[in-house]
Amino acid sequence: MSWVQVIVLAIIQGMTEFLPVSSSGHLAIASRVFFAEDAGASFTAVTQLGTEVAVLVYFARDIARIVKAWFNGLFVAAHRNADYWLGWWVIIGTIPIGAFGLLFKDEIRTGARNLWLIAIALIVFSAVIAAAEHYGRQTRRVEQLTWKDSVIVGLAQCLALVPGVSRSGATISAGLFLGMNRELAARFGFLLAIPAVFASGLFSLPDAFHPVGEGMSASGPQLLVATAIAFVVGFAAVAWFLRFLVRHSMYWFVGYRVALGTVVLILLGTGVVSAV
Repeated sequence: MSWVQVIVLAIIQGMTEFLPVSSSGHLAIASRVFFAEDAGASFTAVTQLGTEVAVLVYFARDIARIVKAWFNGLFVAAHRNADYWLGWWVIIGTIPIGAFGLLFKDEIRTGARNLWLIAIALIVFSAVIAAAEHYGRQTRRVEQLTWKDSVIVGLAQCLALVPGVSRSGATISAGLFLGMNRELAARFGFLLAIPAVFASGLFSLPDAFHPVGEGMSASGPQLLVATAIAFVVGFAAVAWFLRFLVRHSMYWFVGYRVALGTVVLILLGTGVVSAV
């Protein structure tokens, strides 16, 4: 990879990781449109470490409170408050994507990065996000979450293994269907993503240097810089997105996804870009 590719793709990763538009889909599209070669699933997974560190920093107080409450609740039943149970819901909700990620790791790195699939996923899943926004009651609070909610949102997170779906789009949509308000659905989804993304990034680190199947290779300094850029841009993106959700609907992103997916289909159909 060239340094221009590294910087451009890292900025895109940071900007899109937390928005319901699919960061992996954007990286696959941008790398082929501008550089005529796929950045690769491993590079994507490693740079996601930067954006997840941004989540850790942004939610540091919340995470510290949840971890403290979880350990206290393990030994003293009277201390089992909403934060204690939220810790369990994050643990339980992480299990599905861990299992599916290992089961389909080869497909994720190869066939799933086909631009036809990504474009179609962008458009089709837009309907799911729109339906969640339309039908979601947005009345449930964090104290009302149960293990069933964590399993459902955790299963929804598995859809993000397909580039073009979007991790935040899937988890927020699931949360809205379950009656959560937008901000709670987003926060829970972001917390749920932390263990999964860190595990994926560390697991994919060796392959980022020597990609398995399709994908460009990156040097150690390039991966380090890309991760740092993704952290800075990602921190700004998550702060903006959570403020945005308080006053605005998800329909804005639905329109963007449909427009981008349509443009990619046109580029593919006219032979301007290659699907693989």
